[in-house]
Amino acid sequence: MREVKILAIVVFFTAVTYWGVEPYAHSQMHPHVAPADFGFKEMEPLHVNGNADNGKLLVEANCIACHGIESVGYVAPMSLEDAASSYGVVPPDLSHAGVIYDKNYLAGFLKDPVRATKLSHKFNDAKPYAMPSYGFFSDQEIADVVAYLQNIVATKPSDKRVFEEACGRCHSMKYDALKAQTPSASMKNYLGAEAPDLSMMIRSKKAEYLTTFINEPLKMVEGIAMPRVGLSEASQEQVIAYIEKVGDRKKAERESLGLKLIGFMAIFTLIAYLWKVSIWKRAA
Repeated sequence: MREVKILAIVVFFTAVTYWGVEPYAHSQMHPHVAPADFGFKEMEPLHVNGNADNGKLLVEANCIACHGIESVGYVAPMSLEDAASSYGVVPPDLSHAGVIYDKNYLAGFLKDPVRATKLSHKFNDAKPYAMPSYGFFSDQEIADVVAYLQNIVATKPSDKRVFEEACGRCHSMKYDALKAQTPSASMKNYLGAEAPDLSMMIRSKKAEYLTTFINEPLKMVEGIAMPRVGLSEASQEQVIAYIEKVGDRKKAERESLGLKLIGFMAIFTLIAYLWKVSIWKRAA
């Protein structure tokens, strides 16, 4: 009976530490923030239906001077090195932009890219953002461009492709042999800091942190140079899934083994206890 009392005391103080002290310490080190808003409610929603044919003309006249659209045969007009030298960062390929990014975010980005990315602390009139504002477009023209970008997406991109288009211009993934498209020197000059390799980010920050960080980085790190990416919730899940696949390949196997180990320890503890009771009865 004494052992049961000792076990109860150990369980009590363990529970107090785990459910009392640890959550408090975590709340102080990692204050709670509201989750990312995948509706992008502060962006003015599109109230008109876009015309993809007219959007194609607008994209050809205004976008392909900088951007490639590999899926429809538009090749980026500059090499990666020249683009990084000219703009500070390599302009993204737009092949899957219509499905990767939220449509309200895309519309807001075209109107005011600095506001959409929440980088007003980094860019201003003295240091302009690489992407010009198309605020002079009418709402109909904005909707037309978005409709065209959505219309050219023939198949759902893979997790890796979403990462490449949304993150790969700045970030490397060395454990999957992906090198950032923008040279680190250009990135440091453009944003003030080099973008980290993300191979092990899932292990250091966890999926819960990344879920908010990708679309609301300023909520997590004040003054950070990373822009709000503007991914849809589904696309963000694809990015996190890819990062997890590269950086934590053994997660499923590890969790399965952990459950088996817990079960083994529970059975072993019960057997050890019954054996101890049996020995003490004989001694008595």
